Amino acid sequence: MLIHAGARFAVRYGEDLRLAGSDLPRPRRLRVPTRHGPVPVREYAPPALRGRDDAPAHVHLHGGAWLMRHPGMDDWWCRYLAATAGVRVLNVDFTTAPYAVYPRAQEQSHDVAARAAASASVSVGGFSSGGGMAAAVCLMARDTASFVPRLQVLGVPALDLATEVPRGGPGTIAPSLRALVRAAYFPDPATRAEAYASPLLAPSLAGLPRALVLTAERDTLRRDGDDYAVRLREAGVEVWHDVTPGVDHYFLTEDPVRARATMARIATEVAAALA
Repeated sequence: MLIHAGARFAVRYGEDLRLAGSDLPRPRRLRVPTRHGPVPVREYAPPALRGRDDAPAHVHLHGGAWLMRHPGMDDWWCRYLAATAGVRVLNVDFTTAPYAVYPRAQEQSHDVAARAAASASVSVGGFSSGGGMAAAVCLMARDTASFVPRLQVLGVPALDLATEVPRGGPGTIAPSLRALVRAAYFPDPATRAEAYASPLLAPSLAGLPRALVLTAERDTLRRDGDDYAVRLREAGVEVWHDVTPGVDHYFLTEDPVRARATMARIATEVAAALA
């Protein structure tokens, strides 16, 4: 509970990357029905698209290891993408541990995206655990034929909760954090290898949308994203895979100069996919 309460004071990720969108109005607060009840969603949009449910939308899922319920950590990114790509960005406030366990957050996120896709073209993306959930949402959409995402944006994604992370590696994501995440949000070991918990272990990745897979050279989770990009290509999915050299998990803030090019490429891809 302390993680939730203190998040807005402790998280400063991305504050140096407020490159566009600072002049957008405060996000519109929505409550979107899901199978687990209404879920809060923050809608960022250029003025001409504000409140237009038929306007293209990118559904964004924040990080925080399924332990931190703080969509505001990615306010900078949502503003940038809305302003630069010219789309609505729906920042989903899904439920996290200790108030929920797998697969609630994945199902809430899928249902928000599916509801948005009922009236508009939709892409899905996220960072870290949110990147893993974006991959899971796309798998759910394919498996249930609920909607067809136009694009998936997977930033330093956590895609394998069943495999142990290497000890003594270069990254800051330690085995102790993996153990905490498992205990809190994936307490049933039998579920950790399921496709929506560990998309990297899904039996098939065929039929998924074009993917932007962004990994970092020194990140403990790099293997997840690198291997997923390979498997997507082998399944016939179009992939743009970009590795930021010399950085750890916070790949954008550690190299703000390169981040400008990476962010611009993502915005261009989102705009083209949702056009």
